[in-house]
Amino acid sequence: MHNVLANIIRQAILRNKKILPGEKREYSSFELARGFRDLKITVISGFKSMLWVSAGITSAAFGLKGFLLPSNFIDGGTTGISLLVSETTGVPLYILLILINIPFIFLGYRLIDKQFAIKTALAIMGLALCVATINFPLVTQDKLLVAAFGGFFLGAGIGLSVRGGAVIDGTEVLAIFLSRKLGTTIGDIIIIINLLIFSTAAYFLSVETALYAIITYLAASKTLDFIIEGIEEYTSVTIISSHSAEIREMIIEKMGRGVTLYKGQKGFGKTGETKDVNIVITVITRLEISRLNVELTKIDPHAFIYMSSVKNAKGGLVKKRPLKH
Repeated sequence: MHNVLANIIRQAILRNKKILPGEKREYSSFELARGFRDLKITVISGFKSMLWVSAGITSAAFGLKGFLLPSNFIDGGTTGISLLVSETTGVPLYILLILINIPFIFLGYRLIDKQFAIKTALAIMGLALCVATINFPLVTQDKLLVAAFGGFFLGAGIGLSVRGGAVIDGTEVLAIFLSRKLGTTIGDIIIIINLLIFSTAAYFLSVETALYAIITYLAASKTLDFIIEGIEEYTSVTIISSHSAEIREMIIEKMGRGVTLYKGQKGFGKTGETKDVNIVITVITRLEISRLNVELTKIDPHAFIYMSSVKNAKGGLVKKRPLKH
C-alpha cells in the first residue's frame, strides 16, 4: 500500500519537477512527504468543489422547477434566455440550458482555463439532468412569492457553483469577454444583457411577466452576492499617521487584528515638503469600523484614513475571532 501511494505521489505531484531528459530521479522522504501533503490538499479541494457545485445544482433546479417553470416566469442571464426560448418555442428547458451555454463554455476555456471550462460543462449538464429527471414539489402559486423565492434559490445555486469553481450561467463569462473588448465594466455589460432579455420578455410574453422577471433577477443577484461574499463584508483600512506605532499596537492588542506596515512619505502644503512615515494597513469587518474609528480618534484625531471593500479575504487574523478584553 505504501509503495502504491508513493507511486501515485510521484506520478501526480512530483512528475512536474524539473529533471534532465532520461534522468531517473530518486525522491527523498521529505520530498515524498511534501508530495503527499500536496496530493492531500488537491483531493480535499476537489471534494469540497464537488460538494459546492452539487449543492448549487440542486438549489438552482429547485428554484426553476419548484417556482419559476410552473408559473411561466423567467430570470436574467443565460438561464433567463433559456426560459424565454422554452416558453415561446416549446423546446424543453434542459436541452436549451446545454445548447445556449455551449458558446460560453468555450469562451471560458479561452478566457480562464481548461479546468474551469470542464467544471462548468459538468455543472451545466448536471443542472440539465436535474431539471429533466427530478420532480420538485410546487411550493406556491403566489406570483410575488414565486418571483422572490425562485430568484433566491436560483441565485443561491449560481453562487454555490461559483464557490466550487464553476458557473451554471454563462452571462458572467460573456460579460468578462465584452468588457475587455469594449472597455466597459462587467456590471454594465450584465445590466445591458438583462435589459435586452426583459425587453424581449415584455414583447413576446407580457409586461407583467417582464416586471416579475426583474424581481426574480434582483432576488437572485442579491442572493448570489451574499453567497459569494458571505455575511461578513471585509474592509481594508489604510491609516497614515505620525503615531503609527501606537495605532499598530492598538489594532493588534485591542482589536485582535493583524497589520501590515509600509515605509512611505507624506507631503502637503504649497511647499510640497515630505516626511517619512509608516503606513498602517489592516483588514476588518464592517461591524468593527465604528470601534476602529473611536480608537483611532483617541490616538490621532488628525490621522488620514481611507477604506475600501475587500472580497475573498483569506489567511492571517481575518478569519479568526478577535481577542477579548
